[in-house]
Amino acid sequence: MKKYFACFLLLVSAMTALCACEGGTKDPEDNTKGGAVVVGITQDLDSLDPHKAVAAGTREVLYNIFEGLVKSDKDGKLVPAVAESYEISADGTKYTFVLRSGVKFHNGETVTADDVVYSLNRCAGRLETPDPEVQVVAAFSVISDITASKGSDGKDVITVTLSTPNTELIGYFTCNIIPKNYDNQAKSPVGTGPFKFVSYKPMDSLVMERYDDYYGTKAHLQKVTFSISESTDAAFLKLQAGNIDIFPYLTVDQAEQLKDKFNIEVGSMSLVQGLFLNNAVKPFDDVRVRQAVNYAVDKNEILQMLNGGYGTAIGSGMYSTFGLYYDSSLENAYPHDEAKAKQLLQEAGYADGFTFTVKVPSNYTYHVQTAEVLANQLKKVGITMKIELIEWATWLSDVYKGHNCDATIIGLDSQLAPSDILKYYIGGSTKNFINYKSDDFDAKYNEAMATVDTDRKVALYHELQKCLSDDAASVFLQSPSLMVAVAKGLTGYTFYPVYVQDMASVEWATK
Repeated sequence: MKKYFACFLLLVSAMTALCACEGGTKDPEDNTKGGAVVVGITQDLDSLDPHKAVAAGTREVLYNIFEGLVKSDKDGKLVPAVAESYEISADGTKYTFVLRSGVKFHNGETVTADDVVYSLNRCAGRLETPDPEVQVVAAFSVISDITASKGSDGKDVITVTLSTPNTELIGYFTCNIIPKNYDNQAKSPVGTGPFKFVSYKPMDSLVMERYDDYYGTKAHLQKVTFSISESTDAAFLKLQAGNIDIFPYLTVDQAEQLKDKFNIEVGSMSLVQGLFLNNAVKPFDDVRVRQAVNYAVDKNEILQMLNGGYGTAIGSGMYSTFGLYYDSSLENAYPHDEAKAKQLLQEAGYADGFTFTVKVPSNYTYHVQTAEVLANQLKKVGITMKIELIEWATWLSDVYKGHNCDATIIGLDSQLAPSDILKYYIGGSTKNFINYKSDDFDAKYNEAMATVDTDRKVALYHELQKCLSDDAASVFLQSPSLMVAVAKGLTGYTFYPVYVQDMASVEWATK
């Protein structure tokens, strides 16, 4: 039976600004050729190899160069990409993909079944000599076999067999398809997407151009430059100077300043922003302290001060665009109650409060501003939160990989499966950077992954969210709004329920 899961994604990343020396191409002559745009980002790319990229900010750029067997459309439906169709067996143990004929890599080579099998095995850590830098897809651990064959019509068929049922795994087949016999992805990436790689200069820019042999609808633009700024302030100055055309992740104040020169598009980031607490260190090893912090936080004030009221307050580790899997009843599990917060602190032995340090990536202005608001709120119940700004690379190494912090503020994205947004809380997982531990959570998570009964799966994901809420695993703040400055004259900017910047539909309006 065919399944098209509308689940949604998203570790956060910020996008803001651009190259001071190169603005978008706007004159009529260039418009007839498709034109060019400059998009601003404030985070360098951590890898050009799509299987090694960790940061969501890298993946949102590489989305334009690479594709998987399937990809998300703007409504969150998984649609065929390198595969022209797919089926999932009724028992959830077999996925069958029919490959699209004639798909070409950017080096001119035709995509083969061997390329697909290699890519999936690489993502699953199933190669004979695995690359330790590859970010192995943990959900692929249930794969027992990947085979290629010919269908009756002569088309290539990829069959993925699982050791245990999993009807959500389709969301992970966005795993990018790359050439098997090509070893230069880290410097000159080759994919199948609507744009092909041109050049990359660390902390400066990544340039891509339209791939005219793309099998699908061709991109309108000839050239896209993702220009990298060292800070949001620097990026915003470039935006004001007219050196960039698209500037995502605006604050309300910035949007107000730009509205006369840019169209301000508003959508959702589709991620979980939170004050994530290290459950293994004092005082956050005490659930009463974690609950106290939750009661001390006023989420509505954050939405008003930083978002102008846009965005959605959340109560657990999932955001609302997951639809029926999302439990909206938890949104008010911890209403703002300073008296309750003080009572719990007293019960936990912290009647006079305590001091802790929150590590925040300095390139994410929104998270920094959130920290400033939270510090003032927590101060009212006797908690002193010291803000330590760190570079993104340091956050990845020390906080995400090293689990070394009292707390952090970040936004988490996910693949197109509800299990993926909750993977950060599995006991013993390297991705569990808050060191949350619950045997009940782990058991329910494994059952949710394995069941093929939709009603039971929905019920289990609701129970998982309640586990995180009851344990006050962290302070789950919001799924923030996304404000984007788009140069007047540009059309086709599209919001997705996943963390991407899709440039294929963007074009300059003809005059």
